[in-house]
Amino acid sequence: MFRRAVSLFAALALAVGGLAGAAVAAPATASADSCYTWNRTLQRGASGSDVAQLQIRVAGWVSHGETLAIDGQYGPATEAAVQRFQSGYGLAADGVAGPQTYDRIYALQDADCTPIHFSHSEFNDNCGANSYYGGTVSAATARENIRRVMWQLEALRHKLGDRPLVITSGFRSESCNAAVGGSPTSLHMYGRAADLGLASGPTQCQMWSSARSAGFEEILGPGYPNHNDHVHVGNKSTRFWRAPNC
Repeated sequence: MFRRAVSLFAALALAVGGLAGAAVAAPATASADSCYTWNRTLQRGASGSDVAQLQIRVAGWVSHGETLAIDGQYGPATEAAVQRFQSGYGLAADGVAGPQTYDRIYALQDADCTPIHFSHSEFNDNCGANSYYGGTVSAATARENIRRVMWQLEALRHKLGDRPLVITSGFRSESCNAAVGGSPTSLHMYGRAADLGLASGPTQCQMWSSARSAGFEEILGPGYPNHNDHVHVGNKSTRFWRAPNC
């Protein structure tokens, strides 16, 4: 579903004194989107659910060690994340979310609001259950948490030269987590974590290093016990980065 939203342009023919004037294009507006449509320009000082939806999609465009709060408040951190997103995709980096920014986001997401390079089927294997049930939080919460992880990974993927990222583990129920030997406090049971395999191209150290500027607070890689064949990324309230071999 590599869909691309199309910007709409209106043309107005003017006639003055019986002479046809030149067609004048109206200002560009972002096209409607089947996942979510923004209906206003957003900038510093704005607040609301539409700001929160924007924050989810730019959560991976933060500075080194920063985590973007999804709080519906368009403050300096959100403005900076929007600027980095805009710059990363060749847009005018003014930190104001308007039609061009929205159209770029629309082009990056599918109808279920997941980014185009990731899907729920990659994250909800759950030891073969193909669901988000049985974790530490409700299935709806786990699904929403994973959606944020996906958007952070979409940013990470782009920063790594658009090289694919292979998901080897996403959400786990409590029983699945125990079966695979996961930590009893694993973020996987909340839908807040993903493990990235090595089959796609970026090295472990490249993924681990770049993840530090994609909004993740938990990043584990080579040299950390049981992490020599993948990189673990997750969202939590405190930082825990370990990769002794990087």
